Amino acid sequence: MIFPRSSGILLHPTSLPGRYGIGDAGEWAYRFVDYLAAAGQTVWQMLPLGPTSYGDSPYQSLSAFAGNPLLISLDKLVEAGWLTTEDVAIVPGFSDERVDYGNVIPYHFEMLAKAHQNFFTKADARTRAIYSAWSQKEAHWLEDFALFMALKNSHDGRPWVEWPEGEALRHPHALDEARQRLGTEISQHHFYQWLFHTQWMNLKEYANNLGIRLIGDLPIFVAHDSSDVWANPELFYLDERGNPTVVAGVPPDYFSQTGQRWGNPHYHWDRLEKREYRWWTQRLESTLEWVDIVRIDHFRGFEAYWEIPASEETAVRGQWVKGPGIPFFEVVREKLGSLPIVAEDLGLITPEVEAIRDHFDFPGMKVLHFAWGDLSGKNPFLPHNHTKNSIVYTGTHDNNTTIGWWKEEVTEEMRHHLGVFTEREISEPHWILIRMAWGSVGHTAVAPMQDLLGLDERHRMNTPGSLGGNWAWRMKVDELENQGVRDRLRHYTTIFRRLPEAPEEPALD
Repeated sequence: MIFPRSSGILLHPTSLPGRYGIGDAGEWAYRFVDYLAAAGQTVWQMLPLGPTSYGDSPYQSLSAFAGNPLLISLDKLVEAGWLTTEDVAIVPGFSDERVDYGNVIPYHFEMLAKAHQNFFTKADARTRAIYSAWSQKEAHWLEDFALFMALKNSHDGRPWVEWPEGEALRHPHALDEARQRLGTEISQHHFYQWLFHTQWMNLKEYANNLGIRLIGDLPIFVAHDSSDVWANPELFYLDERGNPTVVAGVPPDYFSQTGQRWGNPHYHWDRLEKREYRWWTQRLESTLEWVDIVRIDHFRGFEAYWEIPASEETAVRGQWVKGPGIPFFEVVREKLGSLPIVAEDLGLITPEVEAIRDHFDFPGMKVLHFAWGDLSGKNPFLPHNHTKNSIVYTGTHDNNTTIGWWKEEVTEEMRHHLGVFTEREISEPHWILIRMAWGSVGHTAVAPMQDLLGLDERHRMNTPGSLGGNWAWRMKVDELENQGVRDRLRHYTTIFRRLPEAPEEPALD
């Protein structure tokens, strides 16, 4: 895939403003797209879009194929006639600074349940036919997901391994009984997924028409408590009751002295290979409907992954196990064609990982927060060491904000190094790094919205290895309407030639 010289903003849709406690695919998403266009940006990068569960992490989704119903715009349901203005007239006093998932979730699902009831009361034959055709097209994952969600809710949200054995291990008679008993709720989850898909595809079309590409995020691993593992247990290393025998994570690194024990089950790659990686190709194909480019989180796992015995409480004890490597992507390319993939190549990256990345010409990542600990000038994250086929970030969703990083994490040696490198006093570290990223030779530059706004550590999106308080940051209305920030970003985008190129005018005869 050809990556033009471009730039953009990292902002998860849940962080958008709005009156319903969480950002969605409604008015403020369209306003954000307009903001990007006005600032000369052509990239909107976001986190995974799947439904979240305990902990609210988009990287531990209940499905690798489903969309998050909390991103469904209630206002657009009013426009469609599935809700009334009276339904949404009185809204709880949600915070405009953070997502309070404990209160947001029940409110939204109450509204979505009303929309479901109204749809099947009011929808005309044509709309019902569109809905039915979409449901049939997506049945390969949708049927299992809707049943999984209905069962999970019937068991008070408990993980599927804690359900009665017949339901947990998918005994046919138990599932048939559940389908009869939970028919209404199964129908609701079908409907919610159709709403998400319809609204999101309309938003994507709007962005694409303004020349803005969406970069999505795809975690290499899936959550154990997901419809994917429940419906396809043979594809994962599980015991006879469905519990993982080994789990995923990373050894000790920059982010954690004990590593990160994610807890995701590992794939039976040999079994996937025998099926020509069909589940994976369907997953990538599905994600690439919603976004134009996909960043694969923990890309290095395709070369080798850290395998931790499930009995271990941390990630310190484990072993590297070979992944599917180049043959996997060759099969995927044969089935899907062009692979608009970005490789998350951070952390302990070996020449073998780089070989896979470079074999398929996947862009890698350069993060400027990581550039200043080495005074030799050889650090690969320093701007003069960037390569063209890279996406350059000030920081990522796992980093502190740049202001927070400057206050809490930068040593005196690092401050000195950055000052010598820039030959100036550092009074606005966030704009220093934004300017540096935009000036890089890397074809794409991206900054988190928090860095553009100069926000501190209280506004970071995630702190790896911590429990609670993550994934909740929201942008305020006045911050999105800040023309000074927008114009300054456009200025850097102009001088570093990242504005979209105008199409050439036809020659006159």
